[in-house]
Amino acid sequence: MASFTASSVSISSAFCSFNQTQGSNLRKASVSFSGKSFPSQRLPLPRFQISCAAKPDTVNKVVEIVKKQLALPDDRQVSGDSKFQVLGADSLDTVEIVMGLEEEFGICVEEESAQSITTVQEAADLIEELLEKK
Repeated sequence: MASFTASSVSISSAFCSFNQTQGSNLRKASVSFSGKSFPSQRLPLPRFQISCAAKPDTVNKVVEIVKKQLALPDDRQVSGDSKFQVLGADSLDTVEIVMGLEEEFGICVEEESAQSITTVQEAADLIEELLEKK
């Protein structure tokens, strides 16, 4: 479990992200992951981001599904940073990728969420989020 304590903000996932905008009054923050606490820090910048990526196994499964759906050769390098469009996916391919992910992971991806996925990492992060809610 991860928690972020500052102005009553709490995140209950090890795989999460938190964004602070310039308009916030947040000036100090402390972070705790899996029982390990890190001291409060003065935030020197008006903007910061904490993000935690999906498990490597999830990313690897997504990579395999993407390669299969797009019929990419085995030697084609695909990573979390790979963008579907750069890999040659059109909107129909992206729908098929999402359907493959839903079937593999036993999840249901809302249309709005599906349309926002542009990279392998975004897909893996969404899967982790949906699996946690199950």
